Amino acid sequence: MEKANPIADNRLFKGVYVCRNCKAKIRAPNAKLIRLNKVRCRRCGSIALRPKHKELRKLKV
Repeated sequence: MEKANPIADNRLFKGVYVCRNCKAKIRAPNAKLIRLNKVRCRRCGSIALRPKHKELRKLKV
């Protein structure tokens, strides 16, 4: 099994949230702003956001 690259994981997943309504990706500086409902979706204006899931992918050789 391949090891995950922590630098790439930070770039792809840290601070990235997904709107539960329209599935748009939003980058927020910290999770505290999400919990306080200070960040809204650009596309639909919703405050229902979730962290981006880490997908399990295999590297193609």
